[in-house]
Amino acid sequence: MALVVQKYGGSSVANVKRIKNVARRIVKTRRKGHHMVVVVSALGDTTDDLLKIAKAVTDKPSEREMDMLLATGEQVSVALLAMAIQKLGEKAISFTGPQVGIITDRSHTKARILNINAERIRAALREGNIVIVAGFQGKTVGEEITTLGRGGSDLTAVALAKAVSADRCEIYTDVDGIYTADPRIVPDAQKLDRISYDEILELASLGAQVMQPRSIEVGKKFNIPIHVCSSLREVSGTLIAKESQKMEDVLVSGVALNENEAKITIFKVPDRPGTAAKIFKELADSNINVDMIIQNKTETNSTDISFTVFKNELTRAMESVKQVAEKVGAKKVLCDEHIAKVSVVGIGMRSHSGVASKMFDVLAKNKVNIEMISTSEIKISCIVHSNKGKIAARAIHKAFGLGRK
Repeated sequence: MALVVQKYGGSSVANVKRIKNVARRIVKTRRKGHHMVVVVSALGDTTDDLLKIAKAVTDKPSEREMDMLLATGEQVSVALLAMAIQKLGEKAISFTGPQVGIITDRSHTKARILNINAERIRAALREGNIVIVAGFQGKTVGEEITTLGRGGSDLTAVALAKAVSADRCEIYTDVDGIYTADPRIVPDAQKLDRISYDEILELASLGAQVMQPRSIEVGKKFNIPIHVCSSLREVSGTLIAKESQKMEDVLVSGVALNENEAKITIFKVPDRPGTAAKIFKELADSNINVDMIIQNKTETNSTDISFTVFKNELTRAMESVKQVAEKVGAKKVLCDEHIAKVSVVGIGMRSHSGVASKMFDVLAKNKVNIEMISTSEIKISCIVHSNKGKIAARAIHKAFGLGRK
C-alpha cells in the first residue's frame, strides 16, 4: 500500500465528462489499496476567464485582489471532483490550500511556499478519505490569500508529496508526457521516457509549458521522482529523476521556444561602477523577474544595457526602468515585444563540444538573426525576432536529430 499524490491540470477537468473520467482514475488507484492525495487546478480556462474579467473592470488590478479572485477557480474544481468521487462510492473530502496549512510569503500572484502543516491531510487520510486539495494557492501567516504563479498547482503537488512523505508524485495533463519540443510547434517531436531534474528545470524555465520551474526545484531538492502522464489516455509517461550515465550520453534532450518575453534596452547608460546595480535593484524591488541580460560598451564612456522580462510584467518594468534611467542619467529606454527565445538543453553538453557552433550555423542557414545569447553548463539560448521563432525551433530540432525515427 502506497501513499500517492496525483495532480490534474485544468484541461483534465475542463468539463463534467472529464471530471468524471478523473474521478474514475482516482477511484481505480484507491481500490488498489493506495492512500490518495489529489491536487486539482481550476476548470479549463477558468483562470484566464477570471483574468479577462478583472482587466475589464480595471487595467491595473491590485495583486492582493487578483489573488482573492483567482483562488476561487480551484475551489470550484475540488468540490466538483469530490462530489464525483463520492458518487462512485468512495469517501472524499475537498480542501483549499489555506485549509491544509500551506503557508507562503507575502508576494501576491507568485508567492513562495514557506511551510506546510499536513496534519489535517493526515487526519483525513486516517478516516479513509481521498483528500482533494486546491492547487495554486496558500495563505500568509497574516491569513491573506496568495497564489503561487502560473502553473502553481504543480508546485502544490510536489510540495505536498514532500510534506506527507508520499511514495510517488504523478502529474496528469492533456499530453502523453514530456517531449523533445512542443508537438504543436514541432510535429515530429518525440516523447522522452526519462529526463533529469536539471534538464526539465531548464526546459521549463525556458518556456516549455510542461511543469512550473519551482515545482522541479522542490523535486530536485528533496529527490522526489515525478511521473508526468496523460489523464486522457492509458500510456506510459515521462519520469523526472536524478540524472544517470545513460542520460549523459545524449548530447541534446530538447528544444524550447518562449514567445512570452519582451526586450527592454536602456541606451547610453553612464559607464560607472554601481550603475547596473541601481537599475536591477529597482526591478527587484518591484518584484519583476529579469531573464537574459547583455551589456554593450560604447566608445563614449557609456553603455547600452538590454534585458528580457515576461510580457505580463512589461508595463510595470517599463515604469520602473524609466524612473531609474532618469536617476542614473541614461538617454533613452525602448522596449521590443516582437522577440522569441529559442533554446537547446542537454546534460550531455557538459562533456561534448560543438553544440553552440552547430546551433548558430543552423540559424544562419535559415536566415535567423541572433539578437542576444545566453549560456549555462547545459543550455544555450538565443533571442530572435518573433516571426523567426518557430522556424528556428524546427530547424534546430531537426539538426540535432531529435525527431521521431
